[in-house]
Amino acid sequence: MSKRVTLLGRTRRNFFTGLAVVLPVIISIGVALWLFNQAVAVSDILLYPFRSIPGLEIWKDGKPGSDLYFGWKVVAILEAVVLTGLLGFLTRYYVGKKLVQLMDYILLNVPLLGKIYGTVKQVNQAFTSENKSNFQQVVMVEFPRKGLNSVGFVTAEQVKTDEGESIISIFVPTTPNPTTGFLLVLPESKVVKLDMSVADGIKYIVSLGAVPPENASGVQAAFKAEAARMLSDG
Repeated sequence: MSKRVTLLGRTRRNFFTGLAVVLPVIISIGVALWLFNQAVAVSDILLYPFRSIPGLEIWKDGKPGSDLYFGWKVVAILEAVVLTGLLGFLTRYYVGKKLVQLMDYILLNVPLLGKIYGTVKQVNQAFTSENKSNFQQVVMVEFPRKGLNSVGFVTAEQVKTDEGESIISIFVPTTPNPTTGFLLVLPESKVVKLDMSVADGIKYIVSLGAVPPENASGVQAAFKAEAARMLSDG
C-alpha cells in the first residue's frame, strides 16, 4: 500500500513539475498566435488590391474578409510592417508631421472616439523611449499611507522650491496593468531612488514583484534601508 502511495505521489509531483515547465511555453505560444491573428484581422485589408489579380488564391472561401491562407497572413503582416516603417520615416519630415497633426485633429474631434484616441496616444507616448516625457527613474515612495511603500516612476520635474529642492511628479502604476495608476507630486527628498532600469521596473510591477531586477542586490539594499527607516520612525 505504501509503495502505491509513494508511486502515486511521485507521479503527481512529476506531472506538476512538467506542467510548470510546459505551461509557460503553451501560454507564450498561445498569446503569440492570438496577437498574430489579431494583427492579421486588421492588416488583411492591405491585401484587397491583390484580389483582382487572376490566379491568386488569397482567401480560403474566395471572398475578401474570410479566412486567409497562412502564407498570405505572413504577407499581410510584412506589408503592415513595411508601411508602418515608411510612415515613421515620413513623420521625420515636414509633410509627414503635418499629416500626423491633421490626423490627430480629425480623430480628437470625433465624439467618443476622440477620448479613446487621446488616452491611447498619451499612454503610447509615455512608453515610447524617444519621448522626452518618458519615465526617467524608478523610485520608491511612501504610498498609499504612512508605513506602506510603492514602486513608481519619475515623469518630470515640476518646480523648485525657494530652498532649491525639486518638486517632482511620480507615476505609481497599478499591477499587473501598468497603464493605469496614481499621479503623486512630492519633494525629491521624499522619494527613494532605486538602482533599477525602467524596463526592469515595469517587469517588476507587471509580474507582481515575482521577477527581480537584474541588479537585485542594489534594489534589496534600498528596500532594507527604507524598512530600517520606517522601523526607526516607529
